[in-house]
Amino acid sequence: MKSIVITGASEGIGAEMARQLARRHGAQLSLVLAARNEQALQAVATQCQASGAATLVVRTDVSEQAQCTALMDRTMARFGRIDALINNAGMSAQALFSDVKADDLGWYEQLMKINFWGSVWCTHAALPALKTTRGSIVAVSSLAGLVGVPGRTAYSATKFAMTGFFEALRAELKTAGVSVTTAYPGVVATQIRHRGFNAAGAPAGASGLKEDDAMSVEECARLIIEGMDRREREVVMTAKGKLARWLKLLAPGAVERMALAALKDEVKPR
Repeated sequence: MKSIVITGASEGIGAEMARQLARRHGAQLSLVLAARNEQALQAVATQCQASGAATLVVRTDVSEQAQCTALMDRTMARFGRIDALINNAGMSAQALFSDVKADDLGWYEQLMKINFWGSVWCTHAALPALKTTRGSIVAVSSLAGLVGVPGRTAYSATKFAMTGFFEALRAELKTAGVSVTTAYPGVVATQIRHRGFNAAGAPAGASGLKEDDAMSVEECARLIIEGMDRREREVVMTAKGKLARWLKLLAPGAVERMALAALKDEVKPR
């Protein structure tokens, strides 16, 4: 029986990945669902159990290293193995750097703890078990981890850090038989941007990006799972994202114009 750990599993992409995995594997799957909202996790667990999957809910704040370690300890105590770790927990942020006051810069550090250090701590704690199963690691990054997006200096920094870390780790684990897949979603129809930090470090309450063509959560989750199953190095999900990646090398100014065009008028720098 496979055992898969998903962080940020209480809603959005993480919850949908859990549901899709449960439907695919049924009674052959054990799912460990981690996030801060235990009540929401329990609701997702119930949905996964209806498809036959065994579940373990672990309330976890990935910005605390001890909680990341405890998550993997509880997984091993319950299921005895880890076949995949999906580092999905994350938080967004939208603020022009010039609008952030010096006294408010602390949330930059907090965002790094959640998005970057949380994935590092969880991966480190799970690594011995993953080496035993020759399993898979998934890092859910963002297109903002490939191309710097104006108004998202803090968020891009955390996602670029993830990109570098998991790229290096992939090479380190090649001979161990552990795959590392980094996923780069674009704009997905979730509430993550509404709850992300604004310039003062408070919930933004709205998205600063145009979302008319946002990808569905279901499609995003499916692409990540397929990438994990195929043990792909990277999953870049949109044609625009793939184009921007190459244009960054050939015509970086064009990429900057594309990034600015993705912002709503009211949040563009003036």
